[in-house]
Amino acid sequence: MSAENSQQLVWRKSSYSGNEGGECVEVAATSGSVYIRDSKDVHRPHLSVNAAGWAAFVGFAAAD
Repeated sequence: MSAENSQQLVWRKSSYSGNEGGECVEVAATSGSVYIRDSKDVHRPHLSVNAAGWAAFVGFAAAD
């Protein structure tokens, strides 16, 4: 995704994250990818994974 297009993403922070500015990540989803970034430094590059990879990660994290 180009820098121009990544600025159009709608980023969401976990409802478990407080407003104190702790260690958080934000995610933005499109039809085929999920983008992950550091909420404390939003101008750094972000990570992207395909939707299946994200689903597997969330499933694994929820099972633990």
